[in-house]
This record gives sequence, C-alpha cells and structure tokens, in this order.
Amino acid sequence: MELTTYAIPAYILLIVIELVSYRFLPDEGEQGYTVRDTATSLSMGLGYVALNLGWSVLYLAAYEGVSRLTPLHIGTSWPAAIGVFVGWDFFYYWEHRADHRVRVLWASHINHHSSRKFNFSTALRQPWTGIGNLPFGLPLVLLGFSPAAIFTAQSVNLLYQFWIHTERIDKLWRPIELVMNTPSHHRVHHGSNQRYLDRNYAGVFIVWDRLFRTFEPETQRVVYGLTINIDTYNPLRVAFHEYAAIGQDLRSVSSLKDRYTVLFGTPAKAYQAVRLARTSEALPIL
Repeated sequence: MELTTYAIPAYILLIVIELVSYRFLPDEGEQGYTVRDTATSLSMGLGYVALNLGWSVLYLAAYEGVSRLTPLHIGTSWPAAIGVFVGWDFFYYWEHRADHRVRVLWASHINHHSSRKFNFSTALRQPWTGIGNLPFGLPLVLLGFSPAAIFTAQSVNLLYQFWIHTERIDKLWRPIELVMNTPSHHRVHHGSNQRYLDRNYAGVFIVWDRLFRTFEPETQRVVYGLTINIDTYNPLRVAFHEYAAIGQDLRSVSSLKDRYTVLFGTPAKAYQAVRLARTSEALPIL
C-alpha cells in the first residue's frame, strides 16, 4: 500500500497547524516558515508523488521477479508484519547512509537537505529519482517477505518520518530518545554544522545509529541546509542541480580513478578530486 499518497490531506493539515502555531507561540530561535521556501517544498512533494508512481512500478516488477527466485515465503501475520517493518528500517538505515556517502546517490537525496528551514513542509522534499536505492529492499524479498508487505513497511516508515521534521517539539522522554528517532535526533541529521554532518541516518529506530556509531546528540544550535547552499527556489533546479554538477565535474577530470571518485566516492572526496584536477590544470608549465 502506498500510504503516503493517502496521507496528503493530513500532511497539509499538520503544516497549517504548525504554521499557525508560530503566529501564536513565536520563538526567535526557530526558523519557522517563508512563502517561497514552503512553496518549493510543496512543489517537490507533488513532483515526488507523480514520479513515484513510475518508480513504484519498476520496484514492484523487480521485487516480484526476485520473489519468484527465492524458496522462502513468509505469510501474512502480525509477527511477519513486525518483522518486515523492523527489517526495512534496518535496511533503510543503510540506504540512507549510502545516500550520504555515495555521490551519485547523494545527487538524488540532496534536495531533501536543500532547505535552510526545518518544518513539516521540509519533509515533503523527497527525491524525484530513486533507481539507486532499489537494491536495499531486495534482501527482504529474498528472505520471503511479499512485495506488498515491503511496500507497506516502506510507506509506514516514510509516514513516521514526517512528524520528526519540526523545531516545535523539544527533546522527549529519555527512554523514547534512547530508542526512537525523534525531532531532536533528526534536527541533527539536517544540520550543516561540522559535528552534525553524516549523523543520525535512522528512519524509525535510532538504535541503528547507536549500534553503528553514527549517532550524535543535539548539543548545539543547528544550522540547516547544505555546506554549500544553492540560491534557488526552482523545484527543477533543486531536484537536478547535483546531477548537473556531476556532469561538469566529470568533464573536469581525466583519469578513470578520478571519474570513479566523482561518481561513487563520498561527496567530500569527489569535490576534492575535482579541485585537485582543476588546480593542476591551472599550474604553469615550467
């Protein structure tokens, strides 16, 4: 079930409620909303809904094909539902981590971090391209979970993540903060502060970050956005600007090693390889 599409009215209602809350309970330390930023986020969300229909067909075809290869088939039951939900959250952690650590995947995910605001509308900045994330759901198919169960788990996972995109909720009860992903933990993930980069990848359970040593608590004011922000509210540029940058960078390097780094290295290593290549070209020949 693609639950996120059915949740659109609830998304809009919660955005309105949060927006109105800033009118009656202002907080100078919080970013709040602006018209152009929110319009861009809403446009990105609508684009995601439309394009995700095509990606879902592709994913479903791949899942169905792999499900016919595995001898394992887990039926429908509450233990199976819990298993696929927790299982997908585990694989989502690794998908999300790869999105930040592999540049060609980062090109798809970067739009989610492009806003300098942090509110419910920011959650709607979802990727318009997603083929690189397909392999992360296939292990669950091989384990015997049905494609329908996996799709439902993915939708519920995404639904959960909507409410953690807010500054209006402070830290919660400590046992909840210990186990679950919360607004505090996700604010860190959206921070461009040096200590917050590549931290808190969790979808629902923050225990994965604690287990794999990517957890960082919220201890300082979060600066939202990218380390190098893009000055545009154009949804098309927001969605595809990093792909354009990769194309330019591939033309700037010549060795196979550097081209591999530009595509599959971390964003930081890719940028460094391009800088070195451009610097060497600028040096005078003695």
